[in-house]
Amino acid sequence: MKFFLIDFNGNIFIEDISKLKDIYFSFPALTLSAPKTPKKKLILKKEPISFERYQKAFSEVIREIEKGNTYLLNLTFPTKIKTNYTLLDIYNHSKAKFKLLFKDKFVCFSPERFVKIQNDKIYTYPMKGTIDASIPEAKTLILNNEKEMAEHTMVVDLLRNDLGIIAREVKVNKFRFIDKIKAGDKELLQVSSEIEATLPKNWHENWLELILKMLPAGSVTGTPKKKTVEIIKRVENYDRGFYTGIFGITDEKTFLDSAVIIRYVEKNDDFIYKSGGGITIDSNIKKEYEELINKVYIPI
Repeated sequence: MKFFLIDFNGNIFIEDISKLKDIYFSFPALTLSAPKTPKKKLILKKEPISFERYQKAFSEVIREIEKGNTYLLNLTFPTKIKTNYTLLDIYNHSKAKFKLLFKDKFVCFSPERFVKIQNDKIYTYPMKGTIDASIPEAKTLILNNEKEMAEHTMVVDLLRNDLGIIAREVKVNKFRFIDKIKAGDKELLQVSSEIEATLPKNWHENWLELILKMLPAGSVTGTPKKKTVEIIKRVENYDRGFYTGIFGITDEKTFLDSAVIIRYVEKNDDFIYKSGGGITIDSNIKKEYEELINKVYIPI
């Protein structure tokens, strides 16, 4: 069984799971457990970028949308955080479908699968649209919101096209269903879809090449992807690094599972939390800035 990690720029780390050192992960099908640490009350303080810096980047994105160079762009920024938790503490006590602790460099507790392969079928589950579950009629509000509908539809179309590059018989099995996610002391409703396609029988012979053809992930870039990534690198003006890359496991025969690296804390001189959201022509700058900050949380 192999573990693989691909950052936003396409740099690859791959190793036999039996040879991994100081790398721990959790998937629905397999967990490589980390050394235990005692649980304690979480302290988390945020030092986000200024609204002025965000406004400058947001305005550039809107200008690019008006020019027709992008229709949806996932705009992200780093937030400095202070916490009484170590990366190992965060890994051990955060709750998420997919988790990764990589060599005391970063921790990820992601709710978003990238692709899963089983029985020569490939599945992807784009996530776009969140709302606080405590808001009255939250499910109805998020599903009927025109901006959220447009954003989610664009991501689904992009992922359908990405699957079409490497597979055939692409179809949307479920469109805009709701998942519940713990976000610190809040519960969020997250909108997802399921897309399926059929791979060539020999997909396992060049599985890494196939995965690379789909990167970077559409849900954390935008559409059209190539031009949107160019704009992202210019307007964000920081290195995403491993953030919004992917990590996964595979037996290189019949099975592969992978996740998008979001909900991410990086250790440098300080702890850095990277977050963001999708921008369309209908986006409200104050709401998008608030979303960037609200996504800085640890689901303990």
